[in-house]
Amino acid sequence: MSNTFLKNNKMIMTKTDTTIRQNPRGWVWTRLGEVLSFIKGKKPRDLGAKTEYRNIPYINIEAFDKRVIDQFTNNDDYPICKPDDILIVWDGARCGLVGRGVSGVIGSTLAKLVFSEINSSYLFYFLQSKYEYINKRPRGVGIPHVDPNLFWNIPIPLPPLNEQKRIVGKIEELFIRLEAGVEALKKVKAQIRRYRQAVLKYAFEGKLTNSSSCHSEPQSCEGISDIAKQPSVAPNDLPELPEGWRWVKLGEVVNDIEKVNPKKNPDQEFIYIDIASIDNKQQRIANPKKYLGKNAPSRARQLVKYGDILFSTVRTYLKNIAIVNESYDGQIASTGFCVIRPQTNINNKFIFWYIQTDDFLNPLNQLQRGTNYPAVRDSDVLSQYIPLPPLPEQEQIVSEIERRFSVVEQIERIVDQSLKQAERLRQSILKKAFEGKLVPQDPNDEPAEKLLERIKIDKAKQTNKNKIKSVRIGMYE
Repeated sequence: MSNTFLKNNKMIMTKTDTTIRQNPRGWVWTRLGEVLSFIKGKKPRDLGAKTEYRNIPYINIEAFDKRVIDQFTNNDDYPICKPDDILIVWDGARCGLVGRGVSGVIGSTLAKLVFSEINSSYLFYFLQSKYEYINKRPRGVGIPHVDPNLFWNIPIPLPPLNEQKRIVGKIEELFIRLEAGVEALKKVKAQIRRYRQAVLKYAFEGKLTNSSSCHSEPQSCEGISDIAKQPSVAPNDLPELPEGWRWVKLGEVVNDIEKVNPKKNPDQEFIYIDIASIDNKQQRIANPKKYLGKNAPSRARQLVKYGDILFSTVRTYLKNIAIVNESYDGQIASTGFCVIRPQTNINNKFIFWYIQTDDFLNPLNQLQRGTNYPAVRDSDVLSQYIPLPPLPEQEQIVSEIERRFSVVEQIERIVDQSLKQAERLRQSILKKAFEGKLVPQDPNDEPAEKLLERIKIDKAKQTNKNKIKSVRIGMYE
């Protein structure tokens, strides 16, 4: 735990804390606990029709984070917050997350910060700059929360009030320009996503290839009608395919998967691939786990082979999809995957790319069952229809897809690097701001020491008058 105290207006800290620099002239060091208090929100106990609190607006953390608030606000009779108020997520996985208030709203895990004679935007940006520090040092196991001893001891550099306003003005000027660049980069990423789907759409409509291999090479089409185990009759509402192609159910062109029980070999180590092992941005197996047979998870039941495709049946829209490479040949996958093992006359990458299309995924997304873990069955996946051209054209299509994707992947890497640079620049702006390097000092400004004295007096008066504590929502105007 941090041990921080003031001596002659200079911050003295133990070696466990971050180094404190010399402040610019006219500034002063203090602690958050010296200048802040808070009111912690509490969800009404009874939201039923007979309670006086039934119309109190309430906001959860997700809405607060995403700024999607209107669906949680339907009444202004209990104005707990004002738009300029600063709220902080006190409990939960994102404790320390800071945002602005919304008139009439407070949530059970949101604390409203109470302060005087500090520019609210200056304090807001300072707390934003400390989010990682606060969030990485939460207290509690089940539901982590902000460690009060850490939070109230965070040192804050306090400039004169007029300089706070100048700093905020410069931060927001720079952030507006930075945000414009970030938005442009996000648009590029959105265009890349649309381009990928367009490539896949055209690929599986035969528009990336000649689609005439059955005419130029008749022998390549031999046996295409015999590929399926039990060929089905495709529904009439499926789109028309190029000549030589046909619609088949996915389950008709794949082989069965061997089920195993690793507990039968208790001392044998194996690699276990679960859904968390999939990097769904790179579409690859990234973080598999190792177990001894005796410690095998109950869902470790599917023996996978090189070339198999793992398709997560949980939250299919997340696209947790990957191909088993040589490193994982003979290892064990979770029953949370539909393991797709194409027959030898089917190019596995042709299947891999098709199952990522909207045409394949959208029907499955609609079939998902359950609330906490929405999922589909293997049978739902295997009953989906896929377009099937002759093998040579499958290979040509895969080649064309990967050639185009290799180009956009390079662009995407550049965009991602630029977004990371933008975030580093954001943090650099904040760092300079709170070091007094963003705007010049004005010797005519009132020194922050006098400002701090008034803040302490105000805080003492408020504490003596009414000790601030967690209260029932709706009790404060």
